[in-house]
Amino acid sequence: MQQISYGSSVSLLSDKVQFPSFLRTFPSDQFLVYGLTRFALHVHWNWIGILSEGTDFGEIGGKLLKEDLFKNGICTAFFEIIPIVYSKEKIQYITKVIQLSSAKVIMAIAHESNIYPLIKEVANQNLPEKLWLTSDSLSLSATFSSNTFLKILNGSIMFVPRTAKMAGFQQFLYSLHPFTYPNDIHIKIFWEEVFGCKWPNTDSDNVTESRICTGSENLLKVNAQLLDISTSGQPYTVYNAIYAVAHGLKDLSLCITGKGPFENGTCANVNNFKPWQLLHYLRNVRFMNKAGEEIFFDVNGDPPAVYDLIAWYLNVPVSICTESCGLGHHKVLQNGQPPCCFDCIPCSQGEIANITGAHDCIKCPDDSWSNKGQDECIKKFIEFLSYQDFLGAILTTITSITALLPASVLIIFVKYRHTPIVKANNRELSYILLIALVLCSLCSLIFIGKPTVLMCMLRQTVFGIMFALCVSCVLAKTITVVIAFKATNPNSKLRKWMGPVLPGCIICFCTIVQITLCVVWLSTTPPFPEKNMKFKLDTIIIECNDGSSNALWWLLGYMGLLASISLVVAFLARTLPDSFNEAKFITFSMLVFVSVWLSFIPAYLSTRGKYMVAVEIFAILSSSSGLIICIFIPKCYIILVRSEMNTREYLIRKETFIGKM
Repeated sequence: MQQISYGSSVSLLSDKVQFPSFLRTFPSDQFLVYGLTRFALHVHWNWIGILSEGTDFGEIGGKLLKEDLFKNGICTAFFEIIPIVYSKEKIQYITKVIQLSSAKVIMAIAHESNIYPLIKEVANQNLPEKLWLTSDSLSLSATFSSNTFLKILNGSIMFVPRTAKMAGFQQFLYSLHPFTYPNDIHIKIFWEEVFGCKWPNTDSDNVTESRICTGSENLLKVNAQLLDISTSGQPYTVYNAIYAVAHGLKDLSLCITGKGPFENGTCANVNNFKPWQLLHYLRNVRFMNKAGEEIFFDVNGDPPAVYDLIAWYLNVPVSICTESCGLGHHKVLQNGQPPCCFDCIPCSQGEIANITGAHDCIKCPDDSWSNKGQDECIKKFIEFLSYQDFLGAILTTITSITALLPASVLIIFVKYRHTPIVKANNRELSYILLIALVLCSLCSLIFIGKPTVLMCMLRQTVFGIMFALCVSCVLAKTITVVIAFKATNPNSKLRKWMGPVLPGCIICFCTIVQITLCVVWLSTTPPFPEKNMKFKLDTIIIECNDGSSNALWWLLGYMGLLASISLVVAFLARTLPDSFNEAKFITFSMLVFVSVWLSFIPAYLSTRGKYMVAVEIFAILSSSSGLIICIFIPKCYIILVRSEMNTREYLIRKETFIGKM
């Protein structure tokens, strides 16, 4: 048997497998749950308590509400069942739960009669005000109109199925009269209740006075609220249910044989139709009622769900477990607590949260870093030793001065090339050494500027070759001095090594070894520019990767070997006569050279970026300046200031004096 309900809202009745013939004009609880959840999302609540009465309506609706809230990220502070049979202990327990909860919003799936004992207890306990969302119009009920309840329900919001003005229905109510419908006993009972009278020859218990009803009583003179249907949606759903049946019967009666919906195009017998035949038409009913609303049933037998929200005031409270995390922070759930209860933790360095309430921080791209507030990714600083940089400008200036010094000495030596002191110090070797020192100083400029593939390949190799040439020249000068003094005897076998051949061979051989090391390095694992993002987290250091760190240490090690040999040979030759002896000066220069590069190694390894480059430039300039100062400045002093000492007679006289000693 088909049935159209005007008041049942249990969502289970929408199951057409269990209830295939059930239809209704009252919206399902499923739509109520949807509306409550969307309202909570709209006002940004995420911490809500749920109360439901102990009926199918309450328990099923409450369960659906809890699940829907959870799916949308809203947490349930508590979920309690209101007993339909009064229990003082249970009511007091629920009241205590409400009191202790931090949730400021309570959603109640309960009817007026079942929630009344709880509201009364809450009012008696004078609990902090909560905002109640209910599925029944409690605020419009006379039961809750006293001042005691008004304080508790202040701000409550009611979800009430929409009602509409039914044309002529109010006039119809006022036209009701026992004489018009003499066979309707309900009208007589209604009359006695309204006017407090009793009809003759009735046993009604509804009379409150002994006055006899005459029928002359006038409904227009009673309290207007008595017949005010605007506060209740039930007359409207009854109205729609009746009209739905009427339209179904009408459609059934208009069926044309051969075009009917049943087997072989048959129609139902208007005078003797089956319930399932009428059900077919009821399911497909679609009409506009006199209130201007379209009425129909969906596949589940449910009507369009439209709710009126009745609120006592517009200011909505905030009901959340934890304030939303601000920019630069993210949520971390608290142990044992619902997901709406969390701590706000600042994002880690290099991560940002640019929205409030972020669940996770966003990692900045590799070329960016988080700002101080950690709500925006900003481009990382680019660091390399540039000419525009203050340190780069200073080093460029010092490099220029350091390069001018050996160039100036070279000019002096060339100008005074025929003087004894220049001749006595192997002027050709001195020229080569001074040119190499100029190039050593200038190679520092390759280390300044943004690293490129070519610059990275030239930096260490040019530096290594130039210094190998310098130290080779020093070694050649030292060996030449030793041979010159050891070959003074005409019968000495060392005399055949005198001349420019031996120094030239020493310089070429020692330099070629270094060149070979550099060629092998560049052909196997050449240096290349790279972006270092690990040393400084907020900075991109553009530097040269050596490709093979072993190759660099081989280059430096070989240079150190040449310097050590020169130092040992010069030290052993330091006691030779001063007039022709450069050994002491070479010893000092090699001591300076070795000391600088031994100090360079730990300093180089402990720095990064432009300061690492600056350390190497400083070592290059310091060691080359040490060679110039120790070897050539004393000679320039004699040439320019003490010219009387720059004579053959002085040198011979000095040699003779030393020999006598």
